[in-house]
Amino acid sequence: MSMVQPTFDDVWRMFQETGRQFQELREQSRETGQRFQETDRRFQETNRRFQETERLLKESSQETDRAIREVNKRIGDLGNRLGGFIEEMVRPAAVRLFRDRGIEVHEVHRDITAERGGESLQVDLLVVNDADTVAIECKSHLSLDDVKEHLERMEKLKRLLPKYADSRVLGAVAAMVIPENVAKYSYRQGLYVIGQTGDHLIIRNDDKFRPKIW
Repeated sequence: MSMVQPTFDDVWRMFQETGRQFQELREQSRETGQRFQETDRRFQETNRRFQETERLLKESSQETDRAIREVNKRIGDLGNRLGGFIEEMVRPAAVRLFRDRGIEVHEVHRDITAERGGESLQVDLLVVNDADTVAIECKSHLSLDDVKEHLERMEKLKRLLPKYADSRVLGAVAAMVIPENVAKYSYRQGLYVIGQTGDHLIIRNDDKFRPKIW
């Protein structure tokens, strides 16, 4: 069986078809390349916007952090000034307040600090006589944590201030604002509670109160 030999025209048509297909593939490749470039351009634009957004968020976060630090600093400064104000209120009233409770007052010391054996201690006010020492913590707004910290302070007072080792050491808390639950907790822990009523300071503990002696 003999094979039909392709004619010149057949070969020419095949050549033209191959060329057409090549052109189509080339055109498709060019379109694909353009789409890829467009996709890449959009990706780069999206990435640029993302980086810009990230930069703005970072700047905003830094500005917010700075503002928060500034507010906290002002609050802290205000708290320190209020604490100092409370100390100035309590210091002259301490003589009267504790004498009314049968505790003679010979000395009132402010802002006592001590460091021994790696421990430290800071007491706002010390009310002292020959036998008694009352350590007073002064706050603008008294919290449970403040009371607990003062109780820890009381436990190490004699150890860090051995000058008062032979004294009958008592504790007290004083504040402009004392929530009822905090006042009751302080009372149960054996602390004197000094609060404001009108223009005066009073010891809020009733006649049944028995102070804890450290």
